Amino acid sequence: MSRFAPRDWHPDERPVLPGSPSTPAHLPLVRVAYFLVGTLLTLTGGLGNALVTANLVNLQGTLGAYATETNWLPAAFVMTNASMNLLLVKFRQQFGLRAFTELFLVLYALVTFAHLFVGELGSAIAVRAAHGMVGAALSTLGLYYTLQAFPKPIRFRGTVVSLGIAQLPLPLAYIFSSELLQFGEWHGLYVFELGLTLLALACVLALPLPPGDHYKAFRPLDFVTFALFAPGVALLCAGLTFGRVLWWTDTPWVGLALAGALVLILAAFFVEHTRRTPLLNIRWLTNGGILRLALGMLLVRVVLAEQGVGAVNFMRSVGLNNDELATLFTVVLLSTIAGIVVAAATTSLQHLLAPQAIALVIMALGAFIDSHATSQTRPEQMYISQGMLGFGGALFLGPLVVSLIGQVIANPGNLISFSVLFSLTQNLGGLIGTSLLGTFQVWREKFHSNVLVEQLSALDPDVIARLQAGSAAFVRATTDPAARAHLGLSSLASSATREANVLAYNDVFLLIALIASLHALWVFGRGAWLTYVAPPAPAAPPAAPGAQPETEQVTD
Repeated sequence: MSRFAPRDWHPDERPVLPGSPSTPAHLPLVRVAYFLVGTLLTLTGGLGNALVTANLVNLQGTLGAYATETNWLPAAFVMTNASMNLLLVKFRQQFGLRAFTELFLVLYALVTFAHLFVGELGSAIAVRAAHGMVGAALSTLGLYYTLQAFPKPIRFRGTVVSLGIAQLPLPLAYIFSSELLQFGEWHGLYVFELGLTLLALACVLALPLPPGDHYKAFRPLDFVTFALFAPGVALLCAGLTFGRVLWWTDTPWVGLALAGALVLILAAFFVEHTRRTPLLNIRWLTNGGILRLALGMLLVRVVLAEQGVGAVNFMRSVGLNNDELATLFTVVLLSTIAGIVVAAATTSLQHLLAPQAIALVIMALGAFIDSHATSQTRPEQMYISQGMLGFGGALFLGPLVVSLIGQVIANPGNLISFSVLFSLTQNLGGLIGTSLLGTFQVWREKFHSNVLVEQLSALDPDVIARLQAGSAAFVRATTDPAARAHLGLSSLASSATREANVLAYNDVFLLIALIASLHALWVFGRGAWLTYVAPPAPAAPPAAPGAQPETEQVTD
């Protein structure tokens, strides 16, 4: 019998989507084991990029690179990670979950092992790009393992939990990565990750996923689409990353990269739009409801960028480093876990908009609290606000994605489109958030600097007293009055720059609060319209038990 022939599944065991595992009944201890392995896989897949993102400043000396050059490390990961689901979904469908699981975990272990031999920036970028490709598989594996831990009636809660766990690697990286750097610099980070990967490989070999159906999925034009789409996404990621770092109008290649990305992505969409069995369902992706959900996922990533671009960079601007942020991110970690628990316990398929609106209000309040920071603000003053952002982020994303998955289950042919959409909104959303907020911060810092400098007059007694105090601080350093005066002036200028940065970060926090508030109003308005105005949606006809996805057709 052909390996592509569908099996005769019990209705409760039938795979929910093409390429997903079957869902047999498990004993309670087996469910616990699946949950633990799923958590391990999800954390392993996210920690690699999180460790690099949290330690870009510390990696400059290790790799002998400038600050701008180290931005290629997280960018290379996202450039490859964002588009890999175009092929990974069909790989699972055609070759099966066991081959998918073992192959990509072994590749992940090999790539992590390769990090131990990296000694310069170029090879580090290449390894990070490879890491992004194979790391895209681990988030899916983590989700599949986590879903096995939940019985059918509440399996959607497994999706909520898995998406929440995927938000834990970044706070974890800030908590313990400094010790790993002290242990072995760059290599210390990846000795730890290699150990995690090997542990994950041992776990999936000991506890494999239940089998699923195989489908003849790949078509020749799939690779044409990938050859256009993947470079386009890579150019877009590079442009978004370095537009802020090198500045948009000062670096011609940033504009060329963004223009090239637009051409390549539109060409890929044109190819897919004209196919009989497209890899990406453009009509589905451009549906109004899907666009609203995609925009929601994108906006929440912009709001959550506050923790990286806002809180972390603010703390660094006042002289703190990762060691002094460990307690703050411990609070964020615990708050995120609390958000996962609340989301899993309260999410209802009949009320998916309410937790989204509540989560956005919580995040808006957290960002608004941060907007009152001063140069004397330290991590202790941000425990509540950053905890609110962590809690709200975990509470928001699960219900939103569950609502989108429901539409995919009704039409499994859109599985690849959903996977690509989710990956792009999460990866590009983070980049857009970092780029948008970082650009806004620089713009506002220049504005506040100009305002503060205009107020510094040599005729102002307060300014004269500040200059004299600054000069007096260098009496032991030099006996030259002119040199002391110059040092005092430099000290005053540094103070003005610091205060301008603080005011600029306050503006960033206010912008985030505004985005989250407007998003909350949008979600609330949408829920009110659906409840009181919109006519009830007609019930979708049930799918035939033996119906197969569109991947069975072999012509393009």
